[in-house]
Amino acid sequence: MGSTTAYHGGNLQEAECLFGRPKDGWLDLSTGINPAPYPDTTLSESAWQQLPQADAHDALIFAARRYYDVPEGADIIAAPGSQAVLQLLPTILRGRTIAVLGPTYEEHARLWADSAQQVTTISSLSEAQGANTVVLVNPNNPDGRTIASSELIDLAQSLPKPDGLLIVDEAFADLNPSCAVPPRLAGAPILSIRSFGKFFGLPGLRLGFAAGAVPVIASLRERLGPWAVSGPALELGARAMTDTIWIEETRRRLKAQATTLDNVLERAGMTVIGGTALFRLVQSESARDVFERLGKAGIFVRRFPDRPQWLRFGLPGPEQALARLKQALG
Repeated sequence: MGSTTAYHGGNLQEAECLFGRPKDGWLDLSTGINPAPYPDTTLSESAWQQLPQADAHDALIFAARRYYDVPEGADIIAAPGSQAVLQLLPTILRGRTIAVLGPTYEEHARLWADSAQQVTTISSLSEAQGANTVVLVNPNNPDGRTIASSELIDLAQSLPKPDGLLIVDEAFADLNPSCAVPPRLAGAPILSIRSFGKFFGLPGLRLGFAAGAVPVIASLRERLGPWAVSGPALELGARAMTDTIWIEETRRRLKAQATTLDNVLERAGMTVIGGTALFRLVQSESARDVFERLGKAGIFVRRFPDRPQWLRFGLPGPEQALARLKQALG
């Protein structure tokens, strides 16, 4: 069961298999990644030439603790991408009864399938009774559903003791910090998983974090081992997460671009039904035709085989990319 392949965006090899290689190159809107990445990516020679150093690791953790507002009573670790944390959790927390709030990122249910006693996909938190571990994405991917952090704290405290655990994938929470759980993690049976690459626009750096439940963090740290995060990721991560001016300006810019994209999609006859400021989810009776038309124009968007009326659009970014999308949509 656990080996079933999940469907992801960002697979340009798939796009080329479907449509060929476009003369103007691909405009990849199939992911939820900031199209204007953090600009200062210069690196010291030591970041490449030395093993990752303890002081650089400590600087990254210090920056991450402040950026995510993790209290002293909670632990935090860095990992080579948030996906690495998701992969490890089922090997640490075996034999659990898992409830995954769906529909959501497909990897969650898939990864627990082989190690859990039972995995159930639920449509509301009220259906989580009987599970000792609840997994959810907040804000959710792909529909942007958001649950207040106070409600998540109450849910975590209601889980069976002593093993109850709430796992919150907060990959898209950078644009909505008020919904994030890290500030309230001290003493709560919660694990927050954070992605660096999406908001900062550097997914190839492979950097993520987990914060919260101390015993789980300790087990993750042991499984990850030494030098889990590369020298370049340590250096760039610490720099970017302390650049408060860029962070605030980027939050404002992305929210404005999401509004602009909504207008473009709605004028093209699609209904925006959700999303975050990094991606928009639309519904349309002609979604399959739109997917084909865009693909032939070299624009790749995220489709959903089990929901053929849905499409997800990442932000185009620069004006010329937005104009290209407008032209392809007609």
